[in-house]
Amino acid sequence: MLYYFAPLEGITSRLYHEIHRDFFPMLDRYVTPFFVPSIKGLSTKDRSQLSHALLSGLPLIPQLLTNRSEDFIQSANQLQDLGCSEVNLNLGCPSGTVFSKGRGAGALRDLDALRAFLDAIFADCPLPISIKTRIGVSDPKEWEALLPLYNEYPIHELTIHPRIRNEHYRGSPHTDAFAMALQESRAPVVYSGDLFTPDQVATFAEHYPQAKGIMLGRGLIANPALHATVTQGELLTTSTLLAFHDRLFLRYRELLFGERPVLHKMKELWHYMICMFPEHEPQAKRIRKAQNLSDYHGAVSSIFRDLILDPYRGYQPPA
Repeated sequence: MLYYFAPLEGITSRLYHEIHRDFFPMLDRYVTPFFVPSIKGLSTKDRSQLSHALLSGLPLIPQLLTNRSEDFIQSANQLQDLGCSEVNLNLGCPSGTVFSKGRGAGALRDLDALRAFLDAIFADCPLPISIKTRIGVSDPKEWEALLPLYNEYPIHELTIHPRIRNEHYRGSPHTDAFAMALQESRAPVVYSGDLFTPDQVATFAEHYPQAKGIMLGRGLIANPALHATVTQGELLTTSTLLAFHDRLFLRYRELLFGERPVLHKMKELWHYMICMFPEHEPQAKRIRKAQNLSDYHGAVSSIFRDLILDPYRGYQPPA
């Protein structure tokens, strides 16, 4: 079974991926946060960032967020020129601004328009196309029409987050929809959704051995050794997490201007990583309230000094 690093906007940058690889075993695939192309394709900045990321040697899969076939195809041609071997289409993002424009999960509202879009990109795209999708917009039964639509196309891989758009990340994934895809999808199937602990990942792999892969996102940010634990038995330790944190912090300090951007980045990470420490709320509150790096360092020092890391825990979604 393959393991994929899910894209998390604002977190899984080239910097994060490279530092993660320095501390933990490399995953099989790394999907980039989405690019939003125009009629000219990707911007010069986006192409430059992706070109530098490709030089890292990581097996990157660039993801596009668009409902315009000409924009997708132009970008795919540029990606081919950069040396990419695959392009991923985002049909899963539930964000309100994305949804209202008919992109991401918003494209699932109108299956006729989606069919026309898929007809066009599969006719002219120079690269294999993989898709990341939700199972519908407002009703899980929409999957019964959406999956047959996907089966009309030579999709390279179908990554399924088995929730509807209106659920965002609430409730439990509809595993029956994923099981249906394993039985009926013409494309190889990858699972994404709520695998946060080593036990959860191992149980999923045992129950669904026919899945091509597992995409890890929030769970892997919370426990950066999650993949290593599942595949090699390497548990996260306090010393490794501290060293990983310190490397990230120093690189952000070098690259970002001023304290606030660094604080913002590190607070995003601690929303996830703090979950590895039981009874962490006082320290988590201190991090959230930190207004400068001195406050921040005090909170982080308290975490590593006063709390005990549990390598079998994982991300805890807000209630």
